[in-house]
Amino acid sequence: MGDDLGDEWWTNEANSDASEVEEETEQEKRPTEKPNTQTKPEKRKRIAEKTVKAKKKKKNEQKEVIIPQKKETEDEKSAKPKRKRKKKTITDVLASSEPKPGCPTDLQKLVAQYFSDKRSVIEQEELKLHDSCFLSSNDLTHSLSSYLKQICPKWSKIQKQHAEKSSVVMLIVCSSALRTIELIKQLTTFKGEAKAIKLFAKHIKIEEQVKLLQKGVTHIGVGTPSRISALIEKDGLNLQALRYLVLDWNWRDQKLRRMVDIPEIKVDFFKLLESGILNGCKEDKVKIGLF
Repeated sequence: MGDDLGDEWWTNEANSDASEVEEETEQEKRPTEKPNTQTKPEKRKRIAEKTVKAKKKKKNEQKEVIIPQKKETEDEKSAKPKRKRKKKTITDVLASSEPKPGCPTDLQKLVAQYFSDKRSVIEQEELKLHDSCFLSSNDLTHSLSSYLKQICPKWSKIQKQHAEKSSVVMLIVCSSALRTIELIKQLTTFKGEAKAIKLFAKHIKIEEQVKLLQKGVTHIGVGTPSRISALIEKDGLNLQALRYLVLDWNWRDQKLRRMVDIPEIKVDFFKLLESGILNGCKEDKVKIGLF
């Protein structure tokens, strides 16, 4: 009996030990095998998720970078004043082209344009300058003396016949006092014994000029439209003896502007024409020359 029990007990213990060892080994194997089978797809999922997240981050970063740039440009556009297109001035146009000599058509067009919105149709017809009112124009090759000799070849005879005070035979109209002095200097070879007077406002009172005109016979008056008009209004200068109106048409200032291109002088110039010169032209008493 003892032997039988002992044998069974040992066999049972051995079997139980072996089974426990097998169970333990199986339990050890199972957890190690399961995570191995589970980690591969999980790793793939995690890697895929990471790549997706990274792409999203990059897209978000790009969006975050691009959006403020657009806002900045829009803000800058709204903040910056709009650049206006620079209008071409007379100086810009003339700087890129050669000056052309003036012709009667230039003055005719200018007169028609100036009075188009200031006078009625009937009055505009009366103010028209016909071709017969004009002398030959300067072709930019003449000095003042040579041009006057061309348009007035009988000057020596005309000046001797003139004996009326407060009047002149020839009016030379220019843009400024300095230009007036230049033109008077250029008259020396033409005028001969004739007397010329400066008619501008700078440093000379109008009363003094009236007295000078009344004092003796003056043949040539050189000056600005504003002062000549003022003298005519005050009866300091009359146009009864006037035969030649010479316009300093082609001369240009530092900005390449002619006399009629300067707004304030242009107004005075047309005022002068209306003061009796246009009527004199219509009656064929006054002739216009463009120097």
